[in-house]
Amino acid sequence: MAGKPLNNRNDLGRTRIKICGLTRKTDAYCAAMLGVDAIGLVFYPPSPRAVSVALAREIVSGLPPFVSVVALFVDETRGRIHEIIENVAVDLLQFHGDESPEFCASFPVPYIKAIRMDGRVDIGEMERRYSGARGLLLDAFHPEQKGGTGVPFDWTQISGHGRMPIILAGGLQAGNVCNALELVHPYGLDASSGVEAGKGIKDRDKMAAFLAEVRRFDCRTYDYGKSSI
Repeated sequence: MAGKPLNNRNDLGRTRIKICGLTRKTDAYCAAMLGVDAIGLVFYPPSPRAVSVALAREIVSGLPPFVSVVALFVDETRGRIHEIIENVAVDLLQFHGDESPEFCASFPVPYIKAIRMDGRVDIGEMERRYSGARGLLLDAFHPEQKGGTGVPFDWTQISGHGRMPIILAGGLQAGNVCNALELVHPYGLDASSGVEAGKGIKDRDKMAAFLAEVRRFDCRTYDYGKSSI
């Protein structure tokens, strides 16, 4: 592997993968059988990938075991989030707006916080501020869109050695994911538009190619005979 990673947060040798923005039960099942660790359901009405409670329940009902369900919110009301938690089998919350640490931590489900990388973000400060999060999701900045831009950001913005797991998002697809992994070495990846045939409609071949590239990187980079545990 060329060069030294800017931020080696993955010491265990396997990159976790989440496919987000699923709107069909068949796509979620396909992603699970291909080997993803998590699926993401968007509960943000302006998004073309938004799902209702009824559709979310249908999607989750078809999942095999050992696949986590992540619910994505953008500046949602407390009541609505509780409604989702009570009616959908959610394992993790993902906050993509301007939610405060206190708000994020006030629910009976663990959370990750999305950070839009605008070139001025201090990851260390975000880790201190959202210390109760299970991890930080780093996404591209857009002045109007809060996630789902479909474009990558400048991965060289990620510097230093943070203690919190980092999930990389923003325009990831099979053609660029190995480069992203070499630069960042994140704990996990979050892909959406890069594995789609259309907004919210996942493409099996694109998902399979994406996972294959991640596995290829992991296999050639890490020594599975050694462990830091």
